[in-house]
Amino acid sequence: MSDTFALFLEILEIVWINVLLSGDNAVLIALACRALPAERRRIGVLLGALFGVLLRVGFTLIVVQLLSVPLLKIMGALLLVGVAIKLPNQKIDHSKVEAKPDLWGAVTAIVVADAVMSLDNVVAIAAAAHGSLRLIVFGLALSAPLVMFGADALLKILDRLPILIFAGAGLLGYAAGELTATDPFLARLGAPPPHLETLAGGAGCLFVLAVATMWKFWRKKAAT
Repeated sequence: MSDTFALFLEILEIVWINVLLSGDNAVLIALACRALPAERRRIGVLLGALFGVLLRVGFTLIVVQLLSVPLLKIMGALLLVGVAIKLPNQKIDHSKVEAKPDLWGAVTAIVVADAVMSLDNVVAIAAAAHGSLRLIVFGLALSAPLVMFGADALLKILDRLPILIFAGAGLLGYAAGELTATDPFLARLGAPPPHLETLAGGAGCLFVLAVATMWKFWRKKAAT
């Protein structure tokens, strides 16, 4: 695999993860700004999304540094596995999102909510970027317009093609497996076996898809 193609795949992985995990953030932005006049609503959406992306870049860079501490990558991987398993089965209620009557009130609400909701997104992007600052910034910057202006279309596509959500869950599982395999703690146990990252990523992907599928099947059976 050429370096250019590998770089393209890594960027695609970051964009996909960010879009998949940021769909609800985009809906939250729209709902928080819904009481503003039309002109201020556009400004509110833009500012809220911009500050949200800047905040996420800062959080991701902090997480990248923290992941050099032994066992923290394994903890981050466990978080990603939990998020990935829930992803195809979650139903998020936005009915309690309060519409703010003023521009800066809406922007503040968006930034605070985004900070609270973004931990899984930040860890996933840090894992997918393998610590590369350029990939993190570029991937987030590239996906920001998709989240800001295409949230409704993206959510409709995901509703029609739930297989894309399962694929995204599998991608998160793969990232979790890779993250576990590169934890500094494991290096203390001796030289890793060949292709450990790929094998761990594949195992994480299969585990997430199997558990998520069984959970979805169980929920359907319980509802009948």
